[in-house]
Formats: sequence, C-alpha cells, structure tokens
Amino acid sequence: MKALQGVEGQVKWVEEPSPTCDVGQIRIRVAAAGLNRADLLQSAGMYPPPPGASQFLGLECSGVVSEVGPGSSWQVGDRVCALLAGGGMAQEVVVDARHALPVPEGLSLAQAAALPEVYSTAWLNLFQLAGLKPGEKVLLHAGASGVGSAAIQLCKAFGSPCWVSVGSAERLAYCQGLGAQGGVLRAEGLEGLKPFGPFDVVLDPVGANYAESNLKLLALDGRWVLIGLMGGRKAELDMALILGKRIQLLGSTLRTRNDQFKADLLSDLNQQVWPLFNEGRLSPQLARAYPMEEAQEAYAELASNQVSGKLVVVIDPSLV
Repeated sequence: MKALQGVEGQVKWVEEPSPTCDVGQIRIRVAAAGLNRADLLQSAGMYPPPPGASQFLGLECSGVVSEVGPGSSWQVGDRVCALLAGGGMAQEVVVDARHALPVPEGLSLAQAAALPEVYSTAWLNLFQLAGLKPGEKVLLHAGASGVGSAAIQLCKAFGSPCWVSVGSAERLAYCQGLGAQGGVLRAEGLEGLKPFGPFDVVLDPVGANYAESNLKLLALDGRWVLIGLMGGRKAELDMALILGKRIQLLGSTLRTRNDQFKADLLSDLNQQVWPLFNEGRLSPQLARAYPMEEAQEAYAELASNQVSGKLVVVIDPSLV
C-alpha cells in the first residue's frame, strides 16, 4: 500500500506492507484523511509519533471497513471515520475498533475525514477538562482553525457564548458565521477582547505570546486550557493573578493518551455530539479536498495559516 511520509518538511508517498488486523481492530480502506498542525510538526521532525504508533502521517481518516478482527461489532462495508495516533494518510489503516465512529448521515467521506481529531480535541478540552457549563463565556484563540471551527459550533450548540482571536477580518467574519459573538484581529492585540470578558474558559493553542493577556482576560475560577505552543514555550507570569483569581492552567494533549482514554472519549462523543450532525446543528467545515498527488500543496496551504476550517487529502476518489 502507499503511505505518506514526512522528511525535513516535505512529504512523499512510499510503498509499505499492509498492517495486520488483530483482535479488537478493524481495517479501513481509506477514502480521505484530514490534515492537522501535528502533521506539519511531524513532517518537520519536531513531533515524533508515540511509541508503537505508525510512523506515517495522518491523525484522522474516513473510509470503508474492509476487515473486522475478533471482538468488534463493526461490519465489513460500514462507513466510518477514525481517530488515530498516526498512519491515516495511507491506502489502508488498522485501528482500534473503539476509535472509529459512524459517518454522520448525509455527509460524504471527504467531509467525515475532517471530523474526528478536531471534534475530539474541542470536546475533550472544553467540556471534559474545563467543565464548560451553559452560559459561561469562552475565548478561542486561532478561532478559524479546524479545532476553533469545531469549538465555535459546540459552544453554540451547548449554550456558551464565545469570542475569538484570528488573523484577518475575513476569518473573523467566518467565525461569526459559525456562531462566534465577535472577536479581535491578533495584529491589533488582544486588549480589544476586554469589553467582552471576563472569560470563564480560554482554549489556547498559542502559548507564550498570549500568556499574560490570558491571565488578565480570565474570570474568577477561570480555566486556561493550553493545547499548543504556536507562540512559544516560555513566558513570564504574574502568579498573583493565578492565585487571586483561582485560575486553573491545564496542559492537554490527545495523541499520546492511551487506547482506553481515547475509547471513552470517542464513546462520549458518539453519544453527546454525533447526534447533532444528524440534527443539522453541527457541520464539517471542509475548506478544500486535495487529491493525493497534491499532498505537498495541501501541507503548504496549511502551513500558510490562511485556512478557515479543514483541509483533507483524498486517498481513494472512488469512495468519496
């Protein structure tokens, strides 16, 4: 089978033996795979896969079940999307059966490839870790990203108003179209968010550059969930603000979580979130689907930081 490998910031398709399907696993004939910032970091040699995970790129995919290992309730022919620790950008992938979800009714497999990673990330960090409650205010940095797009829709669906920081007026309008109340352009600074706050939860993929502002913008008993370091890893913090406001700083990653944790997360997602797609209250924000021959162009577009929503690479056009 063909699988996508990252080397020094470039990606290329290589031939690789098909993986074996064991107890509790399913084999998926991959239709499409979603792109994530972690793929960029891995292709640049900055984010190696967890021990035991595939060395190839791709943290989410969609496709059709082609083989079912003992102990799984899936059937050959089922349309699924899956959360992976790696290897989704390949013609086939074998995954823990508990880490697959049914493709929501009415969605294409290209659209479904854009769902598992971002909705898992948004649900885990906002609702499970931060304990977001209806009516609480949320600040989403990089609001037009894949995770941001999912988070805006979830906040709206569960009754929590949200605001965003983004890179352009067009991306701010995009976020407001999804349900954000408003926001600021990062080039103009985060001070413009103050009239909208204080915020109960901040979802932050930026890190150091926004650390001081996050503390000032958070409310009493606020939760700052750090999920990335796009703006650096070292910052000077006023500890008195953390203490006085009783702020919780939560560092969170998903890729390195164990299989049972991911299985529980996907089960919760299936029960609490997936029905909202069928009701039309959530929708995949697929910005563009690239053919597999243009994978390098897809990665370059993601690296430009100009994408609103998600990019996917189509592996098997006969399925999408």
